[in-house]
Amino acid sequence: MIIGATGGGDSFIQLIVVLIIFAFVLAMTVITTRFIGGYQKVKMQNRNMQLIETLRLSNTKYLALMKVADRYVVIGVGKDEINKIIELDENEIPDLRLDEEGKTATTMAGFQDILDRFRNKKG
Repeated sequence: MIIGATGGGDSFIQLIVVLIIFAFVLAMTVITTRFIGGYQKVKMQNRNMQLIETLRLSNTKYLALMKVADRYVVIGVGKDEINKIIELDENEIPDLRLDEEGKTATTMAGFQDILDRFRNKKG
C-alpha cells in the first residue's frame, strides 16, 4: 500500500467536517453582526439628534433631513464640508409622522417632494 494515500471515505469525512466548520463560522458571523447592530441601535436611541432621511446627489454629495431636538434641519453633506440649508418646524413638514413612542419617523411623501415644496415656496 502507498503511504499517504487516502480512501474515498476519508475524503468524504473531511468534506463534511469542512462544511460543518464553514456553517459554524457563517452562523457566528451572522450572530455577531446582529448583536453589534442591535447594540448600536440601542446606543443611538434616546439622543437629541436623529437622521430622518438622506438623498444622494452624487458620489460624494448628499442632502440629509435631521431632527435636532424639536426642529428639523436640512443639511448638505459634501466630501469635506457640511452646510445648513434650511431649518424647519415640525408643523412645516405635514407629511412626517412619528410612531406611538415618537422615535421612528416615516414619510408619506418622499424627501424630494418636501424639498421641492420648499423650493417652490422660496422661489
